Amino acid sequence: MPDQDVELSRAQWGSRFGFLMAMLGAMVGAGNIWRFPYVTGENGGGAFLLAYFVLLLVLAIPGLIAEVAFGRYAGKGVIGAFREVASSRGMVGLGVVVLIVNVALMSYYAPVVGWTLYYAVHSLLFTFTSAGFAPEAFWEGFRASGVWSIGSHTAVMALVAAILYLGIRRGVERLVIYAVPGLVLALVAIMIRALTLPGAAEGLAFTFGIEWGKLGLGQTWITALGQVLFSTGLGWGIALTVGSYLPDYDDIPIGGGVFTVIGNSSIGILAAFAIFPIVFAFDLDPGSGASLTFVSLPQVFPQMAGGALWAILFFLGFFLAAFTSAILITEVSVTTLSEETRLTREQTVIGVCGVIWLLGLGSAYSPGVLNFLDFVFGNFGLPLSTLAIIGAIGWSMGHLGPEKLRVLEINRNAGLYVGSIWGPVVQYVIPLVMLLIVANYAWANFGTPEMIGGVAVFFGIPVLGYALMASLEGRSDSLPREQTR
Repeated sequence: MPDQDVELSRAQWGSRFGFLMAMLGAMVGAGNIWRFPYVTGENGGGAFLLAYFVLLLVLAIPGLIAEVAFGRYAGKGVIGAFREVASSRGMVGLGVVVLIVNVALMSYYAPVVGWTLYYAVHSLLFTFTSAGFAPEAFWEGFRASGVWSIGSHTAVMALVAAILYLGIRRGVERLVIYAVPGLVLALVAIMIRALTLPGAAEGLAFTFGIEWGKLGLGQTWITALGQVLFSTGLGWGIALTVGSYLPDYDDIPIGGGVFTVIGNSSIGILAAFAIFPIVFAFDLDPGSGASLTFVSLPQVFPQMAGGALWAILFFLGFFLAAFTSAILITEVSVTTLSEETRLTREQTVIGVCGVIWLLGLGSAYSPGVLNFLDFVFGNFGLPLSTLAIIGAIGWSMGHLGPEKLRVLEINRNAGLYVGSIWGPVVQYVIPLVMLLIVANYAWANFGTPEMIGGVAVFFGIPVLGYALMASLEGRSDSLPREQTR
């Protein structure tokens, strides 16, 4: 049965804990368990972590506070929030831009979640500790099999649809309040075991040892910034959507900003603590890239006492992290389109998940398609979406700009006071850094098909957003409000 919560206007999180777990579950995904360790390994360990934490403090915390506050201020999904502050149809069209980027990102993220599901199932079947198990052949065989790749992608989208169909409280909140603590416990258990292995000290030295010379490299900072965006979800529309269901009395700076960033980063560090001691104990390459999680680590489980249990804990935790993010990413489109069309929430869930499944077939089947979309939308689409949201907050809320949001939403009932310096950071610092990211990638990849595709996305999606806005404008006001429950 769909969620039958009795609401006068709009669903809200049933508890502050539910909201906090939703924020954390949205941000903690494959970016923490899969991407964070290997990106750290490729970029010098401690130097990368230092750059990463500086950017979290300067950009992620003020940016997430802004996005959550924007969502609660508007009390609507992405397009409705932009309409609340927009002075023109073109500005509302930027809300469509966020929606398009969100769907595109989810279309190739869903197959990655499918990888984690496939490995979680095989961990339960004790595949990774069976005689003759060959990690590289297993991984290559899975990726080469259209049946298993597309099948796992299909299973993930079916599970996402089932959770979202139940609604905000009965579906999303009930999942995250168990899944996120379960993930943390699994990582803590693996970390404790990893730190007892011979050679674990080398892993810790690598993680925290700082090569000061790397801090002077632009590549270190650009990569750290990309990881901040990827792992915190800043600009995806997720924090805006989660914030739109937040009650008026809840604290935004601590819950929506500081807790989320610290919790998200702590889980990333937990993953590094769990992985790098194992990497050094078994003489693996910490800079082996994306294959670190799916090829390098599975080969060590048979060599560990109780390896089958550790494999289950790791890959189930990995799946929970990726799956909770997938739920909240998809919720952005569900919330928005259920408000902007005449469809019920249940119809919207089925439609949105069906579209994402269809768009994701190419990425599920072909690694080349997934890598291309990741480059184009990860490096160009995501900064564009972030610019749209931060731009709406910084420059479209009347002559007071973000100061209005700071006074009306952020510092109301806040346990942490946000000073006036926050406004210039949102108006100038975050947008400038986003533009530098785009310029850096465009320059580094000048003339390549990926760069051409990225530039087309960066400049083409706003045009598409404006065109689509013409068909959506004016519909939401006539819709019954119970659709947003």
